[in-house]
Amino acid sequence: MALHLAIVLAPLAAAIIAGLFGRWIGRSGAHCVTIAAVGASFLMSVIVLLGQLEPGALPQNETVYTWLVTDGVRMEIGFLVDRLTALMMCVVTFVSLMVHVYTIGYMHEDPGYQRFFSYISLFTFAMLMLVMANNFLQLFFGWEAVGLVSYLLIGFWYTRPTAIFANMKAFLVNRVGDFGFLLGIALLLASSGSLDYATVFAKAPQIAQQTMEIAPGTTWSVMTLACILLFVGAMGKSAQMPLHVWLPDSMEGPTPISALIHAATMVTAGVFMVARMSPLFEYSETALSVVLVVGATTALLTGFIGVVQHDIKRVVAYSTLSQLGYMTAALGASAYAAGIFHLMTHAFFKALLFLAAGSVIVALHHEQDIRRMGGLRKHLPVTYWTSLVGSLALIGFPGFAGFFSKDALIEAVELAGRAGASYASFCLIAGVFVTALYSFRMFFLVFHGKERLDEDARHHLHESPLVITVPLVLLAIPSLVIGWPTIGATLFAGYFDAAIFVMPGNDVLARLGSDFHGAGGFLLHGLTGLPVLLSVAGVAAAWYLYLYRPAVPEAIATRVAVLHRLLVNKYYFDDFNEKVLARGARLTGGALWRFGDVAVIDGALVNGSARLVAWAAAIVRLSQSGYLYHYAFAMIIGLALLVYWTLGGV
Repeated sequence: MALHLAIVLAPLAAAIIAGLFGRWIGRSGAHCVTIAAVGASFLMSVIVLLGQLEPGALPQNETVYTWLVTDGVRMEIGFLVDRLTALMMCVVTFVSLMVHVYTIGYMHEDPGYQRFFSYISLFTFAMLMLVMANNFLQLFFGWEAVGLVSYLLIGFWYTRPTAIFANMKAFLVNRVGDFGFLLGIALLLASSGSLDYATVFAKAPQIAQQTMEIAPGTTWSVMTLACILLFVGAMGKSAQMPLHVWLPDSMEGPTPISALIHAATMVTAGVFMVARMSPLFEYSETALSVVLVVGATTALLTGFIGVVQHDIKRVVAYSTLSQLGYMTAALGASAYAAGIFHLMTHAFFKALLFLAAGSVIVALHHEQDIRRMGGLRKHLPVTYWTSLVGSLALIGFPGFAGFFSKDALIEAVELAGRAGASYASFCLIAGVFVTALYSFRMFFLVFHGKERLDEDARHHLHESPLVITVPLVLLAIPSLVIGWPTIGATLFAGYFDAAIFVMPGNDVLARLGSDFHGAGGFLLHGLTGLPVLLSVAGVAAAWYLYLYRPAVPEAIATRVAVLHRLLVNKYYFDDFNEKVLARGARLTGGALWRFGDVAVIDGALVNGSARLVAWAAAIVRLSQSGYLYHYAFAMIIGLALLVYWTLGGV
């Protein structure tokens, strides 16, 4: 327990020191203490992972602190450390460590330097609390804590109106998802009488037999409803359509935050949660089909938007949305291990791409429009080669990390026999081409072709310092090689053991694993598959459209103006939210204010009661004659009536 507490509390302590005492310890003190704390958490997480890999190692389920017990329900702080948790701990702390080091170079001129390090260390603490939770109370605490800190980080440059709008948008959209998440937890509590994972999971078969009426005449399975509500929370946190609109706008935060939020931490919390809840989701085919269809739809449609984006960070952001859709679709196909495996590989190459984008932005004095770049290959060699590794991993090029995870994921979805599987398979396969197209559109426009730089940027152009390039190299290594040694154990050799539960009839990975003959055999098998051909076709299309014939994209956009406008306007989700939902909420609030506050409360109750008292007083005042015998007569009459009533007279 002491080791687990140290992993969680080290980033928290560092955040407090950097945040409260940053003025005294200075910039170097702030980054030293936070990097040391996160680095220590990473090393201890590796120790925990190695311990879980030992033969016969059992999951550790321990209670740290009991907050209160009410009506038999225990509300506790505790840790569940199994192989799923240990993997997430290592990924979160490693990516966070790279982001911390990178931040030294990226934020060195920012006046909020110490505050920024405090926030990102606090974010790491919140994410660790989430993934290590052994009960729904702590899960919800970590869930809300990462949302709160992301609000602070997205709006870190609070003097920018766009940053304030973006962090408020993220906060409000996540509240929608979190409301569903909280309802799901409450329903499970009502059905099982416990907030503890182990107790709720053990009662899953009984919960699956329960039904309830949401409206008269409509009977729902309690398990189906609870799982869908939990997934609504995942849709908000992991940015699945239609609750995806906050994530692209979160690019208003500094680039290190884009990497931290969008790579291995906040946006993957929903994917992790659904995998953790596999003992519940497996009892609801309806909920799994919802997860499958929503994930596949997000994977394809958000990828299309990435093709028309010009901001380098937004292209990568829409890539994140699409890849999260892939992970979610895998969960819906009961291929939980494939979803988590893609989460792990994606964490490395997506953090790499965000940090590489930041390196380009720093080199160009914070220029982010890819139309004003080009020809940077010779100026930024380290950034170029690491970006190439990240891009190839993202599109699933054979041999790179993304190839192993994405190919396995797509094949698992193809084998799923539930409702929506055929549609999901089509979306994911089509998404491979789209991913390659927008990824290498950005890569070619940034690093190849003629230079489109202004003179000031060209004059100061040079490779980023070591504190930026070293994290790029360290992230490029696993982006290239991590798939080779891990695919067999993670997907087909029972790495997750009891951490993930799959019904025998739903185990698509077991069927896929019957033909698995090592990473090399998987590579050879993939070379003949449609996804690899589509990824190569996407790269070729990007080269043709944006290097060889750069006038063609504009001509295509003109010919399909309606479709192009639809993509540029992001399917009008933002317009609908702002003009229908937000305006409708304001109009409803205004009507309630005018009728409820002004007319009823102020007008009828407050002012009305005052007028009533004044009217009654005016009437009663007429009886005040000032003559003593009038008052005595009234008292005698009143006393006679009281005696008559007391004696029971009629």
